[in-house]
Amino acid sequence: MPGILYTALFLVTMYIFGSTSSNAIEWIALKTGLKNWLDKDDSGWFGFIFTMGGLILWIILMLFYFSLFKYIFLIVCSPLFSYLSEKTEAIIEGKKFPFNPLQLLKDIIRGIKIAVRNSLWQTVYILSIVLFSLIPIIGWLTPIMAILIECYYYGFSMLDYSMERNKKSEAESVFFISNHKGLALGNGMMFYLMHFIPILGWILAPTYAVVAATLSLYPLKQKAEA
Repeated sequence: MPGILYTALFLVTMYIFGSTSSNAIEWIALKTGLKNWLDKDDSGWFGFIFTMGGLILWIILMLFYFSLFKYIFLIVCSPLFSYLSEKTEAIIEGKKFPFNPLQLLKDIIRGIKIAVRNSLWQTVYILSIVLFSLIPIIGWLTPIMAILIECYYYGFSMLDYSMERNKKSEAESVFFISNHKGLALGNGMMFYLMHFIPILGWILAPTYAVVAATLSLYPLKQKAEA
């Protein structure tokens, strides 16, 4: 269910975001007079730089839009993700966790708070990257930076479901994941790579991210209990 909902929303919102991003770049070029200047200058080199800069800015804006969509989706589907993470651990341990509506509610609230926190931090970084992307040539590297930041914060949100279930506070979760950035980055990166598989990858990506995050933290839980 999370995957089907995610795929439907992904197709609709990315189409809308793609159109608005193109319109925004065209509006900026016209309002700043840059487009008229390039038309009069008739320089192939400057035209190339402007075209590449516009493309890079479009990619950055799309990533920013995608990050907002992703966090809205995390908030909406927080109950499903909390349940899925718990179900994964129950299968690993071969036992059933009794349903606790109060604990589920706490997990949902925690998931929403972490999603909001991560979205705010990520927005700060992405806006800084947008400004950096306006620098010719050097700014062409910014999409890579934006994607890595996206991967880290998405993986962070997925790992936190397990941290909450293991009675770790938000501060403890932030400290632990900050010291295990590879786990968060790897989880988010695989989530992004699955988008190269149309439809099927989009459906499986959210569920994969939750299950993979739970599996990656389970050995650490066993080590702590030993």
